[in-house]
Amino acid sequence: MTPDEIDHDAVLERVRRACLDLPEVTERLSHGSPTFFVRDKRTFVMFLDDHHGDGRLALWCAAAEGMQEALIDSDPEHYFRPPYVGHRGWVGVRLDRGLEWDDVEGAIEDAYVRIAPRRLIDSAGLSNGTA
Repeated sequence: MTPDEIDHDAVLERVRRACLDLPEVTERLSHGSPTFFVRDKRTFVMFLDDHHGDGRLALWCAAAEGMQEALIDSDPEHYFRPPYVGHRGWVGVRLDRGLEWDDVEGAIEDAYVRIAPRRLIDSAGLSNGTA
């Protein structure tokens, strides 16, 4: 499937389901883009469709320290350093280049774990990598 054949609304709906299935997640527009928050306060994922004409359908996701560099170095076709939040370690995830959906969901879950309080992470059955 070429980028022109991608149903952007269907991709957003799939991202929305993955995010809103996590405990205490809300969605609202922020800077004109669908954005997902933990407890309606802290952003963990943004959905961007051709942000300022960059030609990408992508997520910007909170990421653990070092994860941005590791993902971009290992797979620059699917991951990038997003503007505005990249300097804080966030990672861009391309949704228009055939990345497996399990990897997209993994990026969403990792972003949630990075931002959510421990109680919510535990209730979702996720791990934040701490003992």
